Parts: sequence; structure tokens; C-alpha cells
Amino acid sequence: MTSPAGLPPTGGGSGEQQRLKLLAVTACPTGIAHTYMAAEKLAQAAEQLGVDIKVETQGSIGAENVLTDNDVRTADGVIIAADKDVDLSRFAGKRVVTVGVAEGIHHPERLIEQVRTAPVHGGGGGGTSTSSSAGSGGGGKERSVGYKALMNGVSYMIPFVVVGGLLIAISLSLGGHTDPSGGLVIPKDSFWMDVNNIGVIGFQLMVPILSGYIAYAIGDRPALVPGMVGGWIANTGSLYDSEAGAGFIGAIVTGFLAGYLVLWIKKVEVPKFVRPIMPIIVIPIVATTALGLFFIYVIGKPISWVFEHLTDWLGGLTGTSAVLLGAILGLMIAFDMGGPVNKTAFLFGAGLIATGNQEVMGMCAAAIPVMPLGQGLATLIRKRLYTEQERETGLASLFMGLFGISEGAIPFAAARPAQVIPANMLGGAVAGALAGLAGVEDAVPHGGPIVAVLGAVSGVPMFFVAVVIGTVVTALTTVALVDVSERRRRGQSMVDGLAPQPELALAGVGVGVGTDGLGAGGGTATAHAPAQRTSSAPASTGVSEDEVLSGYLTAQTVKVRLDSGDKEAAIREMAGLLAASGKVTDVEELVSAALRREEQGTTGLGEEIAVPHAKTDAVTAPVVGFARSAEGVEWGSLDGTKAKLVFMISVPEAAAGDEHLRILALLSRKLMDTGFRERLMTAPDEAAVLDVLREIR
Repeated sequence: MTSPAGLPPTGGGSGEQQRLKLLAVTACPTGIAHTYMAAEKLAQAAEQLGVDIKVETQGSIGAENVLTDNDVRTADGVIIAADKDVDLSRFAGKRVVTVGVAEGIHHPERLIEQVRTAPVHGGGGGGTSTSSSAGSGGGGKERSVGYKALMNGVSYMIPFVVVGGLLIAISLSLGGHTDPSGGLVIPKDSFWMDVNNIGVIGFQLMVPILSGYIAYAIGDRPALVPGMVGGWIANTGSLYDSEAGAGFIGAIVTGFLAGYLVLWIKKVEVPKFVRPIMPIIVIPIVATTALGLFFIYVIGKPISWVFEHLTDWLGGLTGTSAVLLGAILGLMIAFDMGGPVNKTAFLFGAGLIATGNQEVMGMCAAAIPVMPLGQGLATLIRKRLYTEQERETGLASLFMGLFGISEGAIPFAAARPAQVIPANMLGGAVAGALAGLAGVEDAVPHGGPIVAVLGAVSGVPMFFVAVVIGTVVTALTTVALVDVSERRRRGQSMVDGLAPQPELALAGVGVGVGTDGLGAGGGTATAHAPAQRTSSAPASTGVSEDEVLSGYLTAQTVKVRLDSGDKEAAIREMAGLLAASGKVTDVEELVSAALRREEQGTTGLGEEIAVPHAKTDAVTAPVVGFARSAEGVEWGSLDGTKAKLVFMISVPEAAAGDEHLRILALLSRKLMDTGFRERLMTAPDEAAVLDVLREIR
């Protein structure tokens, strides 16, 4: 009979203690290097300690070596070494240790010992933010629960923003026309009205999705319904006597309220016969009702009050300076993008059109596109500060901005409110003030360049000047604030003893917390896990004798002695080595791209390994180089070791497929093998190095 904690019984037919069987999940926001390094370290430690372990990796190429129901049923404990949200519901009744991925790399033996006495997971949490994290022993640094939850909501919201916004923009551009009484109008019963309606539905779902998945990340499935319903209520001002809903800010509030309310309800002791229906009936109903009524009667009233008093206040400003009024309207338009403050300014301007005062709407029209245009431009100015998914969202945001759809900036504001909202407000204020100064007029209740193109704006040149300057101000301010925030975060990480994750961020990952992230999984599971691949001779794979790693690394890109003594010189030398492949068109740009990546965090992985890398169009195809340094190069590695084994990897910006991700995963895993590293260090020449590297498959 096993103990409730899931520990194996001592003794049996042979009188020997049963071998401990553990499971592990490793995951990191980018999903490449640290995911597999942690998996390999845990496997090595388990073998040394005489423990059976199976490790599931959740990387950019999908979940591999996936844990089955039978694995979980027979396991004695679970180790979660992850810096993104991992679903813990399948581990109910098992001892669970939850730490950051770096802890899995540096202290795997400690984690295996900790799992023996870790608390039993009750099955109530959907991610690593649940109570099981208390059993981590403070081992690893994790992202906060709030950060993971927020990024989870943002990740799920982004597709709704993009699809809804682009469909509305397309329908307006191809089927709309200006109408003084109705803004940009699409004829009823037309094909483009149907397209527009589909886009509107996407936008309507955007806010509940954000709220629902924030709640889900905190309270698991029982929190999803109250989170989504709460988000819908927050976005529907008519439910609490407000002409404008609370927008995405209200959704963030309801998401966190729903998540923590569900966690609190779960702690309530109930009779055993009620427990089975708690997560599917009792908790959702109680939480949804309580949260909905709380928002309508408590939170909603202040929102309605704000709306009414802001409108009255703006009415008293109409006789003041046009520059001041424009700046104030721009600030309000940019603040919450659909919330009560934004809607107050917009409806104030729209209401004055009928009185013949079109200048106020002109100020609003100039500010409306600044947020999506500015955030989109920021992703182009400093690409390294954004994930590939964020850069793709930035392109969609630019397109939405052209059509006056300010909601295109919401994913950025929700993910980084402290940096993005002030930048949006500054740019909006500048645009509104310039439009007011120039006396720009707008005859329809809509904004963005499209109203000027369709002839609804007077003073078109100055209108575009205001929009462009406001956009640039927003973009530059965003980049500056995000850069400062990232530098501060990296500095804090170093103080806490954990350097920023030196991930091989060479390609975009799937929607996830992380985001990175940025949240949900980093792609679909691949058919074959690296650990399960069958070995084959190089001849059988079609790889020539001087090509390894699928031909990305060749004899021309291997050097047995690295001459450089510092990191920058080493990167420059490695870039020259890659150029020997004929795949590098601009060595200086490749060096610059690799150095920019180093600014985000060291690519020194520890264990005397460094993997500098760059994603840049300075290369025409994926290419890998390898060099050794006898003395070692100071690379700022996590464990303080100098880099003696240096791999440099580069892929084009537009690299398609995930083959290079597979190679990176295999490389990261293999480099954790001490014997493999020793063979690399002692190989006498390039041919011998290639022979060792052929072991990676």
C-alpha cells in the first residue's frame, strides 16, 4: 500500500527498497536551450542517485517525451522546472516541486531530494502558480503568479485582436464610405457588412478572453467561466449605467478577481459528497454570480461616475486653448483604448460634430491611430526587445492604425502597462495638441489616416504631420521605457543570483506566457522526441562526411583553436568562420546582430559552453560554426566558468520551418553530456571534431 504522498513502500518480495520513480517537466519561455539542458541534467542526476525519471520537455518544437496517464499513475513525485505556465491538474495526488528552469540545471540532485518531502498537489491549480509551488523550497527564481497570469491572458487575446481588427479594417476600406451623420458607413445587407460583423464579434470576444485566461492561469478550469463572464460585464457599460465599458483594464481586474476568488472558494471545507461537483457546478456558479454582481453594483458605479464627470469637465474646457484641449483629449484617447476615459473623449468630440464644431473631433481623430501605429513602429525600431510573435502583432497593429482601430495596441498595453500606456499617452497628447494648433477638422466620428483619405478631414497635411509626430514620439518613448525596464530586470536577476536566461531566441515561439510572452504551448507535439530517435550512420542519412547537424555545420565552419581573448572579439572571429560557408552576405551585420543579442542576456550557458547566435538576413541560410578556446573566454556564464566550447548559430529572419529548432534542441541536450564535452575538447583536429559532432542526431 502506497502512502497518500505517493512515496514507494519500503520492502517487498526481495526485502529491498523499491526504486523511486519520478517525473519531470522542463520548460522555458523561448523553449530551446534551457528546456533541454534542465532535462538532461535531471536525467543525469537521477541515474547517479539510482532513481528512475522520465522528463517531458515543452520546447519551441512542441512537447516531447510526453508523460502518459500511466506514467503519472505510477510516479512517486513530480519536478516542474519551468519559467512558464505548466498545467499541474494531471498531477493531482502526487508530490510536486515547482522551481525555475535554472534550478533544474544547477541543482538537480537537490530537487530529487526535495520531491521526497514536497507537499501533495491537490489538483486545484492549472499552472505552476498553484499551492505546490510552496514546496519548491525556494530553490528557483520564478516569474510571479501575476506576471504569468497576465501574459497567459494576453497570449490568448492576441488572435482575437488581430482577426477582429483586420476584418473591420478590410471591410471599412473596401466597403465603407464617409457619412457626416454616421462616420464611416458600410451599406446594410452588403457583403462587407457581413465581414465587418464577423470582425466586431472578434473584438467583442477579445476582452472576455483576456479576463478568462488570466483567471484560468490562477484558478484553473473552474475560474474560466467567471473570468470570461466578468470580462464581458466589464466591457458592457449598459449593465452598470455607463455609456462606455471598462475595456481591457476592467478585464484585467475581473480576471484577477475571478482567479483569486476561485482559489479562495477551493479552500472552503465542504462535505465529501459535494466535492465532485465543486469544480464543475458549485465554484463556477458561485464565483460568476458573486463577481458579476460585485462589478455591477460596486465597481461599475465609479466607472459610470467617471464617465459622466469627465464629460462635464471637457464641456467646461471648450473655450480654452485648442492646444491644451487637444493634448488633454489625446491623453484620454490613448489611456485605455475603449474604456470610459477613451470613450468620454471620443463621444465628446463626436457629439460636437452636430453643433458645427468639427475641430474637437479633428483632435481626437489625430490621436486615435497613434497608439497602434506607435507600438507597431516600436517593434520595427528595436526588434531585439520583442519576441517574433510580438513583432508579427506589431505589423497587424500598424495596419489597424491606418484604419483608426486603436485596439491594435491593446496587447502591448496589457503586457507592459507601465511602459506602453505612458508612451501611448505622450504620443496621443502630442498628436492631439498639433491637430488643435493647426485647426484640423473631422466631419465624421472616426479617426486615423483612412478618414483623411476618404475626404472627411480638412487640413489634411497638418493632420498627417500630427499623426506621424505622435506615432514617432510613442514609438521612441516605448522603446526607451521597455529597454530601461529590461535592463533593470536583468540587473535584479543578477543580484538575485540568476542571470537572464541565455535562450537561443532564434525563431518565434507559439502563443504562451511567457511570452515570453510573452502563455499557452509553444507549438504542437512532434512525432519523435530527440531521445527516441534511432541512431543511423551518416551515410544512411544522406549527410556527407564533412557535414553534420543536417549540413548546418561543415568542415569549413570548424576551428580547433579560437584566438580571441574576449567575448566581442570571439564573436567577430566566429562570424568570420561562418562566412567561410558562403552563406554570410554581411559579416559586420552578423556581428552586430549577435552583439545585440548579448545585450539581452549572456549566451554563456555554463559548463564552459557559449552559444552566441543571431537571427538576421545577413545570412542566406541556417549556418553553425564551432571553435575551441584553450584558455577560455569570459562570457558571463551562469556558473562563472569561462567558455571553452563556442558554437555560433545564425538563421535568416525569414527562416521557415522548425528544422533548425530541432538541431538546437539536440545540441543543447547533447552538450550536457560530460563525456561528449570531453571528447570535443580533446579532439586533435577538425576532422576529429566533426566525428564527435556526428554523435548529435
